[in-house]
Amino acid sequence: MPARNHEQWMATPEYPAGDWVDSRVYSDPEIHEQEIEKIFKKVWIPVCHESELPKPYDFRTTTIAHEPIVVCRGPDDKVRAFLNVCAHRGMLIERRPSGSFLEGQPSGNPKRMTCMFHAWQYDMKGNCVYIAREKEGYQDRICKEQMGLRRLRCEVRFGGFVWVSLNDKVEALEDWCGEAFAELRKRIDPEPLEVFHYHKAILPTNYKLWHDTNSELYHDYLHYHNRVTGFDEAYFARKAYGHPNGHVTFSSYEPSYDEYEGFESRGASSFPNTPPDGWFLVDLFPGMNFNLRGSAFRVDIQTPLGPDKVMIEFRGLGLKSDTPEVRQARIDHHNTIWGPFGRNLHEDLLAVSVQTTAMQNAADPRRILQARHEDNRIHDEIGLRHFYHEWGRWMDRDPSAPDKPFEGAGAVVAAE
Repeated sequence: MPARNHEQWMATPEYPAGDWVDSRVYSDPEIHEQEIEKIFKKVWIPVCHESELPKPYDFRTTTIAHEPIVVCRGPDDKVRAFLNVCAHRGMLIERRPSGSFLEGQPSGNPKRMTCMFHAWQYDMKGNCVYIAREKEGYQDRICKEQMGLRRLRCEVRFGGFVWVSLNDKVEALEDWCGEAFAELRKRIDPEPLEVFHYHKAILPTNYKLWHDTNSELYHDYLHYHNRVTGFDEAYFARKAYGHPNGHVTFSSYEPSYDEYEGFESRGASSFPNTPPDGWFLVDLFPGMNFNLRGSAFRVDIQTPLGPDKVMIEFRGLGLKSDTPEVRQARIDHHNTIWGPFGRNLHEDLLAVSVQTTAMQNAADPRRILQARHEDNRIHDEIGLRHFYHEWGRWMDRDPSAPDKPFEGAGAVVAAE
């Protein structure tokens, strides 16, 4: 068949519902803002790992759905999360990405979160403990006991990650993740974990395009490393499973590193209850990835910044009990594949950035296919179909016709 003219190019694909999406879901600014309101403000988001807050008064700042967040460890060793916003004039309280409140800052006292603007101070439970000239300015009309920070739902779970939600009525975290973590948590829960690698990238792409690369493994052909260390019968036999709430998992697999020059087996430093070189993957809706591959545990956390911009934080984790020799091996194994200059990561980043250049908001809507059906095996695009079915449910938009309401077509059966 010859190349298509414009009418043929724009024609609705002759595939079942759910086998393709309209590219406007990646580029339309209105859709992006609705995602922030309808999804990211309503669900659980992993924001960091507890090992990044090792001591009382340690903190990290981040954002969820455009809202500034501060996560801190109190003197009672409990991790809590608050809006990083002063109750007085809406000022950002803490401007540093991380640090400790143990030592006083120029504008405040030790062991306090202090707003630089007017010196209001808060403790690690979010209580307002000091208002400058409180009686002189407010008499008895307000008092510090009424002016605490906005507390957020916060739990430490699934390998020690800190989960936060802006939604006070969000479902229980265990119910939200459901069975998606059933296999992975057997490997990441027995022993405390520790972050040994962190970097972040701000990419000119939509957050869903990055998550798509984690939800379908047909793009393995992109990676020379994958082509060399896999692509045997066991590789193609892996299964993908859709779970409630839009999450996806893949059955385990043991890559063959002996086929790749300079690589070695990771069996000696595999995680607890994990076969030598075992591989486990969880794609969590709406855009987080938990990937255990032998000796290294990689986690991607996405923060959408716009329809064509996303911040991705990459963490590599090992066991807190690692000896220096084992830790160095984990670092080497992680960075040779997933580090900023690793074998795989830069290729994925390049692919989704270039993909975005063909999906600008002013361009004709594209018909983006997710129509591979291979009995749920590894190159079946079930992960994409499952994700966009859940996306349509939350957004009340048909992913293949986003100007129409969602009618539930293309549902994916939960994991067996």
